[in-house]
Amino acid sequence: MRRRVLEVLTVAVLGAATAGGCAQTVEGVAQREDGTVPDPDRTYGYVDDRCGLLDDSTVQATLGAAEVIRPYSGAVCQYILSRPGSGTIDVTFSWFDTGNLAREHELAARRGAVVKDTVVERHQAFSARRDVTGAACSATAAAGTGVLSWWVQYRGQKTGDPCVDAQKLLTATLRSDM
Repeated sequence: MRRRVLEVLTVAVLGAATAGGCAQTVEGVAQREDGTVPDPDRTYGYVDDRCGLLDDSTVQATLGAAEVIRPYSGAVCQYILSRPGSGTIDVTFSWFDTGNLAREHELAARRGAVVKDTVVERHQAFSARRDVTGAACSATAAAGTGVLSWWVQYRGQKTGDPCVDAQKLLTATLRSDM
């Protein structure tokens, strides 16, 4: 019995010495891995009468609008929505299949937008708020081979947070399956 206790103590001492010898403190701040874009082969363009994989009723429901009109579809999709208590909301979707998130980020900052980096559905993204003719914001993310963006403006209003709505649409797009 005494021999068994001695063996256990020896193993415990050696284990503690080994663990202590391998332990180290690392300086710095933990950061998210800046890897590749999820779903690099997915396209987000205008397909089957949908913009960014969302149909009109999804855009309407996502923003809680009473009515939605899509006056233009193609390289970009434009929407005009009416929402009780918010009035008219102008929305634009765009997907640049060979775009670059860093370039879009730089352009938004250069145009005077307040830019905030974020991650949306595992995609590097940013919001860019710029209130010139009404409260307006875009949410842009690296997606597929390029970048996609939703821009939301509360027509004629200087209050409210259109970044929340832009990010809702961006999130819905990145969650969509074809």
